[in-house]
Amino acid sequence: MSYRINAALEQWLPEQRLFLKSDTETRFIRLRPATQAIAITGITLVAAWSIVATAIVLMDWISAGSTREQAARQQAMFEERLNSLSNDRDIRADEAARAQERFNLALEQVSDMQGRLLASEDRRRELETGIDVIQNTLRRTIEQRDEARTAAAAASLALAAETGTTRTDGARAEDAEATLAMLTAALGDTAVERDRMETAADAATARVSDMEIAARALQDRNDEIFAKLEEAVTISMEPLDNMFRAAGLSPEKLLDDVRSGYSGQGGPLSPLSLSSSSALPSPDEARANTILEGLDRMNLYRLATEQVPLAMPVTASFRWTSGFGMRRDPKGWGTRMHEGVDLAGAYGTPILATGDGVVIHAGWDNGYGRSVEIRHADGIVTRYGHMSELRVEVGQNVSRGQQIGDMGNSGRSTGTHLHYEILIGGSPVNPMTFIKAGQDVF
Repeated sequence: MSYRINAALEQWLPEQRLFLKSDTETRFIRLRPATQAIAITGITLVAAWSIVATAIVLMDWISAGSTREQAARQQAMFEERLNSLSNDRDIRADEAARAQERFNLALEQVSDMQGRLLASEDRRRELETGIDVIQNTLRRTIEQRDEARTAAAAASLALAAETGTTRTDGARAEDAEATLAMLTAALGDTAVERDRMETAADAATARVSDMEIAARALQDRNDEIFAKLEEAVTISMEPLDNMFRAAGLSPEKLLDDVRSGYSGQGGPLSPLSLSSSSALPSPDEARANTILEGLDRMNLYRLATEQVPLAMPVTASFRWTSGFGMRRDPKGWGTRMHEGVDLAGAYGTPILATGDGVVIHAGWDNGYGRSVEIRHADGIVTRYGHMSELRVEVGQNVSRGQQIGDMGNSGRSTGTHLHYEILIGGSPVNPMTFIKAGQDVF
């Protein structure tokens, strides 16, 4: 078989001899056609492999350059968007601060007007009581005058019955005249007192009329203040409702959870009670109670915003390196679900809690490395992974903005960054939903 192969190749690859000559002898190496064919085939395969490998490397280099340029453009667009969102957030924060100042001023005006209204109500009741006393005194005086006239007539009749004459006796006539003079003087004094009382009553009536006009003006002013307060409460709560709904939360359920933890009553936001009787509240009292209920709801919203993770976990300089969703595994294990967002920064950058809560995990976790988990309101849990140092312990209460660790590269990681997750009922959700909702309001 070898001979046949060499004979077939002889016409294309004739046998070659390589002579090696030394001082004492001469030797040669015979290169048969089959050996030459094998060598040529090997050299061809090596050359072809080199060409293909060079082409692949060149194509990868060109593709990597295009990908880097595209990533740089996307990063520039994303940073521009972040700057725009930051400016919008600052504007909304300024508007919220100004609205809060206007609301505090209006609340002070309402308190002042309510105080003056109570004072005017007390003065009106005092005047009514004074008028009643004057009228009762006047009635008693008139009754005494009528009784005196009746007594004078009876005395005249008794005197006539005793003497049988029409007062011809000089002494009795003088006594009767003295009695009549006394009665006349008493009646005159009574009439003067009655006139004085009537004048005082007219003056009191005029004063009551003026007070009624002032009370109506005060009521109009109160209506205007109430309208502005109602509008301010409505405008202030609408963006908060939208914020929680944008984050996929139910505002009513969230407020119920917060209310269950803050169930005390009393203080400046208690329902108004301007009357000690059991009568129904006045329209002003009802409107004031409605406004105070709105303020109580806003206060619960304030508590909820502190407990819901709406803040940024990193406030120092960083860049977004990976978002929520399917992505290529950085370790080369195919396509996988990325259940959070990655924020890359300098080693040791402070990691902050995004809302009030309780630490339920602080330690090493496979894949996440040094990690922290915090339980917030409404069954929300936040997870922070790949940290270099932990600053909290299990069971510790933390506040929004409190440092819980340092950025690092622990666990299954390819570089220094923070892996940030939000879980609701144990299922991961996109953290950007909460971050965007918080930036739209604060």
